[in-house]
Amino acid sequence: MPEFFNVLPPQRALQALLDAMPPPAPGTEEVAVDEALGRITAHDLCAAEELPAFPRATVDGYSLRAADTFGASEGLPAYFTVVGEVLMGHPAEVSVFRGETAGAYTGGMLAHNADAVVMVEHTQQVDANTIEVVRPVAPGENVVQPGEDIRRGEAILPRGHLLRPQDLGGLTALGITRVKVTRRPRVAILSMGDEVVSPDVTPAPGQIRDINSYTVAAQVSRAGGEPLALGIVGDDYEEQLTAARKGLKRADALVLSAGSSVSSRDMTADIINALGEPGVLVHGLSIRPGKPAILGLVEGKPAFGLPGNPVSAMIVFDLVVRPTLYRLAGCVHPPEPSIAWAALTLDIASAPGREDYVPVQVYGNGHGELMAEPVFGKSNLIFTLIRADGLVQVPLDKAGLYAGETVPVRLF
Repeated sequence: MPEFFNVLPPQRALQALLDAMPPPAPGTEEVAVDEALGRITAHDLCAAEELPAFPRATVDGYSLRAADTFGASEGLPAYFTVVGEVLMGHPAEVSVFRGETAGAYTGGMLAHNADAVVMVEHTQQVDANTIEVVRPVAPGENVVQPGEDIRRGEAILPRGHLLRPQDLGGLTALGITRVKVTRRPRVAILSMGDEVVSPDVTPAPGQIRDINSYTVAAQVSRAGGEPLALGIVGDDYEEQLTAARKGLKRADALVLSAGSSVSSRDMTADIINALGEPGVLVHGLSIRPGKPAILGLVEGKPAFGLPGNPVSAMIVFDLVVRPTLYRLAGCVHPPEPSIAWAALTLDIASAPGREDYVPVQVYGNGHGELMAEPVFGKSNLIFTLIRADGLVQVPLDKAGLYAGETVPVRLF
């Protein structure tokens, strides 16, 4: 049986691939803001106007000159004549002078000459035209100044930024309704093996339904890519090579599933090498599950051989394929999975020299603490992941983790 020739930890394997890849040069397209969530900005964005464009009240109350409130207290209130109000959505049509005030509303304009807003809770109504202020305010208090949020010409978002909900809100606040983003990387996905059949087929003895094509496609979509399903090809080298070559021509990356275990039937490494230079860069990761994984590069395009076992394939995808897709899309700071710290409920055995990734369920213990219960199962059991909320990593240099240890959980 052939040996793995350069087993590496996943982070080093990923870095070896990224270092070999050319600088990203994704195509661009313009999309509506309401379709831009999760896309990557194609260029720097700057504000064409300032925000807010006018002084805005942050509370309901009265706009006035702050100096007129100095010294005001419950025992010695300051009296003001109410000369009007500034309605929401309307420009100010009233001015205030010494001893005068005008009604103000959260988000609305202040009266002309006003430089502060006193909260309505700090006033008392004397009559229809008079209030008393029982607490002083400082200039600018309870007011958002023009340009305080962002100034004209200021950078909004840099090139290569992953657009989040708050980013879309900022763009629309500035009247930006369309944004130029990088094109989604297309990923060709080929499932291989005589034993693999379509999910709509009743498997014969010795056959299994295709899982990886669908889980990998979903992971590609979640990572901002565009999956391109190539179907299922049996264990015929020429057929696999032909399908892989056609797929890679149409895509920016290639994922081959089920042919990366080291065996006499393994043709994935040969296929990647035959597709173009430099070919296979890493064959084997020092992890469990997922050791028989392949990372390669074909004429500048990344190519991956994922293990056929569904759990292994999903974990390897998350560790090395997902960040590669963000690189292809030009994302400068790829997002990392959320981490929750939880106490293990059971021991996890491992072996030094490899990273173990164990699915866990996360739940509260009723005392404000999170618990992580391992979901043990072999790497071909997809429901171990379905029952789990995340993964616990046993580091390379440890022989396991003990019950009661507080560990980071990489949440799905």
